[in-house]
Amino acid sequence: MDKPAPLFPERLTEGYRAFLDDRFDREKSRYEELADSGQTPKIMLIGCCDSRVSPEIIFDARPGEMFVARNVANLVPPFSPDDQLHGTSAALEYAVQALRVEHIVVLGHGRCGGIRAFADDTQGPLSPGDFIGRWITLIGPAAQRTGGRGRNESFEDYVERLSLASIQQSLTNLRTFPCVQILEGKGRLQLHGAYFAVATGVLMLLDPVTGQFVPAVGEMPKKVQMIRCDEPG
Repeated sequence: MDKPAPLFPERLTEGYRAFLDDRFDREKSRYEELADSGQTPKIMLIGCCDSRVSPEIIFDARPGEMFVARNVANLVPPFSPDDQLHGTSAALEYAVQALRVEHIVVLGHGRCGGIRAFADDTQGPLSPGDFIGRWITLIGPAAQRTGGRGRNESFEDYVERLSLASIQQSLTNLRTFPCVQILEGKGRLQLHGAYFAVATGVLMLLDPVTGQFVPAVGEMPKKVQMIRCDEPG
């Protein structure tokens, strides 16, 4: 018996209708301009696949403003020119060499499942390919640098601390790419680390001088401050 044809999710169709009636209508000239002249974003953002952390929504970005690459746990592998398939490295190469972006932001976030999977060594692979397990080995150097979980440290606190350290490791890995090294050295490219706390909406930025994450804005709106959460920051 033939299988019925797969149905496109109605939620997406409804969302598309809303997009046509609202945002596309308001920004039609912007889309026409992008179609004619191509994209010229100044910012590349490397974020996590986590559905709770949408960079375009967090930064209220317009179409064409950010070149976004997302993967499990917002990781950047070190420069490794071999015959393997490198999705994140390919996106980075295009953003830096073709689009000539001026900023690269590595955006981590609270309660990250990829970081949690690395920290919890009792979990087995989700499939025989163990694609996630192999990918998150990139977190290893960050875990080594943090010294691992402290004796009196809760698992949740360790996961969040490892999330911050992993952002810093991704920035280190970015600098292993020759094109990034050269352009950053010439002052034509800047690298940034950021961390978004999902429950509170707080955005933290990595201070390159102190190595600490500090609030992106000095004062949060009162309605945001009222939210209680045990996430750091």
